Amino acid sequence: MIKEFRFSTKKDDVFCLTGYVEEAIKESQIQEGMCMVHIPHTTAGLCLTSKWDETDFGDIKGELRRIVPTRVDFCHQFDTPEDAAGHIKSVLTGCTLPVLIKDGKALLGSSQGIYFLEFDGPRNRMCYVKAFAC
Repeated sequence: MIKEFRFSTKKDDVFCLTGYVEEAIKESQIQEGMCMVHIPHTTAGLCLTSKWDETDFGDIKGELRRIVPTRVDFCHQFDTPEDAAGHIKSVLTGCTLPVLIKDGKALLGSSQGIYFLEFDGPRNRMCYVKAFAC
């Protein structure tokens, strides 16, 4: 079964998905395997990072803005400059994240969390989670 979660984001939001992923793993009753977290969006990304220090989010967003600044000379002119930059940031961060499952739980480090990165908000978004036994 693929579990679907819907949520709303703010501009340049970082949204914690860890609880959603843990819920999907628990419902799957899989004790050992792999979980795939996927977002069907082209202006957002996924990452694993520290859940203890929220200044990490500012650093991550700041570095992505430095690497891919919002500008008006992108070839992609379908929407706003933020939208064009968001597509590139999405390619860099990825839209699918594998997570191992052990003893029926996500195998994360004690300080790790799973996060959705919004590059073109505010938007209504969704996330899919699928657990596999292996």
